[in-house]
Amino acid sequence: MTAQETQTPPSIAERLDALPFTRKHGRVLAGSGIGWALDAMDVGLISFIIAALVEHWGITKGESGLIASVGFAGMAIGASLGGLLADRVGRRQVFALTLLVYGIATGASALAAGIGMLIALRFLVGLGLGAELPVASTYVSEFAPARIRGRLIVILEAFWAVGWTASALIGYFVVPHGENGWRWAFALGAVPAVYALVVRWGMPESPRWLAGRGRADEAERIIASFEREAGIVNVVPIRLEPARPAARGNRVAALWGSEFRVRTLSIWVVWFCVNFAYYGAFIWIPSILVDAGFGLVRSFGFTLLITLAQLPGYAVAAWLIEVWGRRLTLSVFLLGSAGAAIAFGTVHAVPAIIGSGMALSFFNLGAWGALYAVTPELYPTSLRATGAGWAAGVGRIASIVAPLAVPVMLAAGGAGMTFAVFAVFFVVAAGAAWGLVEHRGKALDDR
Repeated sequence: MTAQETQTPPSIAERLDALPFTRKHGRVLAGSGIGWALDAMDVGLISFIIAALVEHWGITKGESGLIASVGFAGMAIGASLGGLLADRVGRRQVFALTLLVYGIATGASALAAGIGMLIALRFLVGLGLGAELPVASTYVSEFAPARIRGRLIVILEAFWAVGWTASALIGYFVVPHGENGWRWAFALGAVPAVYALVVRWGMPESPRWLAGRGRADEAERIIASFEREAGIVNVVPIRLEPARPAARGNRVAALWGSEFRVRTLSIWVVWFCVNFAYYGAFIWIPSILVDAGFGLVRSFGFTLLITLAQLPGYAVAAWLIEVWGRRLTLSVFLLGSAGAAIAFGTVHAVPAIIGSGMALSFFNLGAWGALYAVTPELYPTSLRATGAGWAAGVGRIASIVAPLAVPVMLAAGGAGMTFAVFAVFFVVAAGAAWGLVEHRGKALDDR
């Protein structure tokens, strides 16, 4: 009997974690990141389009909040169902389907003849957007080696800044120019429908998911292709591991079993609070600046500058998350977001508005990167997309409420009170982050 025949076959996690970062990892990250950036572009565009529709259609603040909130209602449903579907039929399939749905619906929004049609289409856009984000982070985390997994997920989330910056550029150069500028902006948002074909045919399925479904041969071929890219040869086939008890039965109920209930409660609180504060602030910043007397084009220019601070926020979080760990990085960036929110709500001079807004972008988006890194690590492969999807879905409830609540808060206490409320939500999220498990450097399925 040879040494190879007597050795214990490596598990799928062991083989994936033993890999160096290869060009194939880069393609998985870039392919998912482009989809992520296109998502951000669509979400970011609506804040500029709402400000334009106030000017061109004369819509009220209540109607503005409804346009934003209905998209988030779709995102809440999409995130919950998308995670469940991805655990059943695969990560790649659901990723491509969601891109197709929201790309087509966004393009169709350019043809909206009235607010009713626009609201209906924004709900469909939300369905696709909501399902895509947790599935993409789950997908990348299942390929990433343990020693750099958190960093890669933060880099994935950094594509959000690329897309949001693209939306700010479109908002500045396209939306304000002519009565139909917002329609052209929506037309550009149809790009994901085309990109869905690239995802469907050009990216591999998650080998962890394939192995969990008993499709060992397919998982083996994908892992072997990554190993060949890294110059690793003559490995023995993967060892399939039996499903753990939490993977059986009702997946949503399993999230609240004795093993997972504390982390589930904690991650749902973090997602809810971060969504409320983030979308409450950033969906309304262009309109708040317009109301402050800066004009449409000038306020869009300020928003573009504020948006640019997102990228360094991600870069710092990507470094710290493998140095400090997930929980400390997340809580520090959330507390920084709270301080920046208070400052933004109380300043009036242009340099202070831009500076505090950039600080809010820096800390808030760094926190988002850490949040997306820690969420898939909380659950085993059989529950991962479901757990991430439901956490995101609960967060989207807050993103529905926030755009509707902001006009009420502005009327009651102005920008100062509104951003103080956002700061409180950030502080609560920072506290809840300490109920999460720390997985820095650990295998993805370690409990």
